[in-house]
Amino acid sequence: MKHHAESLRRWQDKSANQAAFVFLLPVMLVLIIFIFYPIIDTFKISGYKWNGISASKQSIGFANWIELLTDNHFWVAFLNNIKIMILSILIQIPLGTALATFVEFGGKKTTLFKVVWFIPMLMSSVAIGFLFTYVLATNGGLISSISNLLGGPNIDLLGNPKTVLYTVIAIICWQFTPFYMVYIMAAFTNIPVEIFEASLIDGATRGQYFWRIALPLLKPALSTGAIMSIVGSLKYFDLVYVMTGGGPGTASELMATYMYKLTFKTFEMGYGSTVAGGMFILISVLAVLTFKILRHYQEDV
Repeated sequence: MKHHAESLRRWQDKSANQAAFVFLLPVMLVLIIFIFYPIIDTFKISGYKWNGISASKQSIGFANWIELLTDNHFWVAFLNNIKIMILSILIQIPLGTALATFVEFGGKKTTLFKVVWFIPMLMSSVAIGFLFTYVLATNGGLISSISNLLGGPNIDLLGNPKTVLYTVIAIICWQFTPFYMVYIMAAFTNIPVEIFEASLIDGATRGQYFWRIALPLLKPALSTGAIMSIVGSLKYFDLVYVMTGGGPGTASELMATYMYKLTFKTFEMGYGSTVAGGMFILISVLAVLTFKILRHYQEDV
């Protein structure tokens, strides 16, 4: 009898593993074809001097990688990505948390705010890029028109190397803060309502409930949000490319816009793939380090 039960358990485990493999197989194929193979092929192409069109490729070993290490243009772009990353975390997550808390505490009275604040997330980055290009244009743009109406000069936020990157960052924050608002709103739903009711019975104000109870419980969600913000900031492309093309000069150049120009405008496919590979390595390292630091901090708390 015992032997029969053991055989039945093994058969059930085997059947469950087979069923899991069948259901996971389509996902695994998609990951292999569209994620893992392109990554491997990118690193493979980085070893060639190739225009991406010709059938002939010239193998040059690690020459592209050596050039990347001394490429000031790439490191300026990386520094710009770091500025976007830091300011995105400092602005988007706290502001998204504040908006989510306002909506959470406001109840049904704040439904309209949820819709209005979420509108930027419904627009594509390309559309937002064109919209703000017209808004910030020096010739008839909204900002310059208001300045002229008040007797001031034209204001060229996108043409000034000192302001262009921070202007772009402000627009990025405007677009993506609603994402973190919704994300934190979802995290609020995981806090049992009994905890909130118990805190009110004990005499806590809504502010005390938020700072002493809700915020500590939201830390895992905030940590995940920080990692998503880091990864998103380091691979940002479309809005910046539409608005500035990385200029003026290299003032708003990002790693992704630099990679795109090398690969599809100057047809340096080999070196463009090297930049893409460098992006992959830097993003992976920063994401892993941030994850470890945040997890260590949470364990200490």
